[in-house]
Amino acid sequence: MEKNNRLNAKDLINVGIYTAICAVLCTAVAMTGVIPIMMVLLVVFVPIINGIPYMMFLTKVKKFGMITIMNVLLGAFMWLTGMSYYALVVGTITGLVAEFIYRSGDYKSKKLGIITYAVSGIYLWANYFGIFFNADAYFATRQNFGQDYIDSVTKLLPMWMCPVLLVVDIVCCIIGGWIGAKALKKHFEKAGIA
Repeated sequence: MEKNNRLNAKDLINVGIYTAICAVLCTAVAMTGVIPIMMVLLVVFVPIINGIPYMMFLTKVKKFGMITIMNVLLGAFMWLTGMSYYALVVGTITGLVAEFIYRSGDYKSKKLGIITYAVSGIYLWANYFGIFFNADAYFATRQNFGQDYIDSVTKLLPMWMCPVLLVVDIVCCIIGGWIGAKALKKHFEKAGIA
């Protein structure tokens, strides 16, 4: 019997549910971004906090396209909530790359799942591109935060921080993915969920 590799309604519902969970958790953390140092630390906390739901999502992924769709939706969400379109562009590319990585393990490898999360999570780093490459336009939409906030964030994010934040994002995704994989093994598998 030939396996059906087309996405069905259940697959899309799973994408929608886990995308919503990750978006809500991201938003909760992002609300702390009104404190300048927390703006920088978003790339630390969001990947770690989203590790469990993302790894749970990967237990539902059995067909090509689900990871890419999730990344596109998360990138679009970032853009619509005031970040730049960079998260959408980068998220689409990294989502597709992550898709191939996870598929190479036949959608079962926890190690590849962690790597998949680290690659797909690079969309979060792209949110900083507006500050690094077009600061005037980025801060023009944030004048209500005040000049002190803008000066503090600018001081905390000089251009040399761009590659540093990429490394931090990937490392924190690996940590979050590892925590998620451990939580799946300890709790979800015992409950017969994963």
